[in-house]
Amino acid sequence: MFERDARYLRALALIAVLAGGLGGCADGSPDDAADARARAIVSRMSLEQKIAQTHGSAPPEDFRIVHGIPELGIPALTVTNGPAGVGPGPQVFGNVPASALPSPLLLAATWDPAMATRYGDVQGAEMRAIGRNLIEAPDVDLARVPINGRTFEAYGEDPFLISRVAVANIRAIQAHGVLAMVKHYIANNQEEQRMSVDVRASERTLRELYLPPFEAAVREADVASVMCSYNSVGGAFACENRWLLTDVLKGEWGFRGFVQSDFFAAKSTVASANAGMDLEMPTPRFFGDALRAAIDSGEVSAERLDDMLRRRYREMIRFGLFDREFGTSPIPAEEHAAIAHEIAVAGTVLLLNRDEILPLDESRLERLAVLGPWAGRAAIGGGGSSMVNPIRSSTPLEGIAARLAGSGIEIASDSSGDVDAAVRLAAEADVAVVVVGNFEAEGHDRETLALPDGQDQLVAAVAAANPRTVVVVHAGSPVLMPWLDGVAAVVEGWYPGGEDGAVTAAVLFGDANPSGKLPITFPATDGQGPAAGRAERYPGVDGSVFYDEGLAVGYRWYDATGEVPLFPFGHGLSYTSFQLGRAKVSPRRLRPGESLEVEVKVTNTGRRAGAEVVQVYVAYPPTLGEPPKQLRGFAKVALAPNESRRVHISLDERALAIWHEERRAWSVEPGDYTLLIGRSSAETPDQVTVTVE
Repeated sequence: MFERDARYLRALALIAVLAGGLGGCADGSPDDAADARARAIVSRMSLEQKIAQTHGSAPPEDFRIVHGIPELGIPALTVTNGPAGVGPGPQVFGNVPASALPSPLLLAATWDPAMATRYGDVQGAEMRAIGRNLIEAPDVDLARVPINGRTFEAYGEDPFLISRVAVANIRAIQAHGVLAMVKHYIANNQEEQRMSVDVRASERTLRELYLPPFEAAVREADVASVMCSYNSVGGAFACENRWLLTDVLKGEWGFRGFVQSDFFAAKSTVASANAGMDLEMPTPRFFGDALRAAIDSGEVSAERLDDMLRRRYREMIRFGLFDREFGTSPIPAEEHAAIAHEIAVAGTVLLLNRDEILPLDESRLERLAVLGPWAGRAAIGGGGSSMVNPIRSSTPLEGIAARLAGSGIEIASDSSGDVDAAVRLAAEADVAVVVVGNFEAEGHDRETLALPDGQDQLVAAVAAANPRTVVVVHAGSPVLMPWLDGVAAVVEGWYPGGEDGAVTAAVLFGDANPSGKLPITFPATDGQGPAAGRAERYPGVDGSVFYDEGLAVGYRWYDATGEVPLFPFGHGLSYTSFQLGRAKVSPRRLRPGESLEVEVKVTNTGRRAGAEVVQVYVAYPPTLGEPPKQLRGFAKVALAPNESRRVHISLDERALAIWHEERRAWSVEPGDYTLLIGRSSAETPDQVTVTVE
């Protein structure tokens, strides 16, 4: 990847070893060479220089920077937000325009690590183009409560799906010589009281649901940095929680990178430093003069201070930051727009399609009504630090108008939200397309999953006037649909980013076949879900929030309670049809350390090319106290009409493991395990039992 840098680092490692070792190891690997070089740099620094490198500088023109030390060859660490594209936020270095990518939740809806790789490619390339070197992405916080205001920034409710998307995304970002930062570590699952709330959860709950995506980021993707969150866990703030930062992250998982605080998340000097936080952002409230005093008094050791810097420099060296000139270059806007368009289509979920009204048939259209407040608004993304200043954007109305230009089809539009005007136009049209949505944002949660501003009444009125009503939803997370029985089709478009208009038109008219699957369950009412109506579970009582639902989160809760959601996890239709053959599973009797191999034949039985996702869930022996079933494997396959392909899915030993609280270790217990194979959490007709000996 960085061949020149790798040769240089190997040479440094050899020199270090021959010279008596600056921490380099005899195998001369690039990682060891980076460590040796980092140790050498730190050994030449004064105490004042070291302290200045433990915190952000935050000058007025740049809120996200740690200044370098040119005389020591240390470059600046230049940070930007990035879960939804290179989005530094409006207060930072002139709000540089970048490609507004589809929301991360839409990316998760692709159920396709290859799309996560393409997403990360754009992020990494644009970071290099704007001259920055650390991107605060991805966000892998699990969607415990769908009303969380930042649900759109992460990958949904299942830790296995989140992990597969995150690993591919991180690897792609870092392939560009850019540091990725996985966040927010950990249990940052609500915006309400996020700065102070204390999460009370069992270790088994943390180990099986909330920690796995971070573990995968470290162990599989070798992520460069981790952001510790605002909230506390078990009575200790995340940025001063030694069990989380040192025992688990750096000790058990072997994380060699550095831990950065969320902005203003640091709460202390000595406790944070000794727990394992390495960098305070954005200003030196605790790691400036206060850290110097703690070093002088011996409350924080000089070795711990050196470790803070070595960790960061090692990663910066590993990715070439010490050895390249930083500059800017034009962003290839058209190329990246095409990638964003492809991702957005792949993550668009066709929720309902009565009588196959979609895709719309131009030959049977004379007049199309395009209605709703989001018809004239580009759903670029949610609010907060993830906002991107888009290089370009288009609205659904603009996209549809461009798609139908020259067709002779009349477009009647109204995006005012006025019900009477919309009803009049709908009644005169062959088909009515209503585009609805919401604007979700960091800093606050939603009070309800209902659409705001009377949009439910608008949809119901339009559907009553024209039964051929298609609803396109542009929302950051699940919404209620009290009008569902009265409409012909529903398309979940999430926040498609800058290519909103073109993507919406392509899906509606069948230029592309949506192939998304829900990465999060859609509740039927606000009263559904493990935390609904339970103040101690959300938003918390007396400063604490109790995760005493345990593992029953998302589809696990619906399975355990028998409640029926509006749409289940994993659901998504297509403009074609698929047939799944009987699964072949081997071995049927499993010995310790063995993996399971699942093979399923998938056939496209329709008339269009499309993609299907084979989903594999595991039901554990009832005595183990696990949810009824849990996602443990999936594969997406694209097929031409009448084409068949055999899909292979491997389940490693961890797929059958539980966190054994008494042993405080992962354990695969003997017994019968049932593999449930299908196309959603609610549709798993094929079941195969395997026995663990």
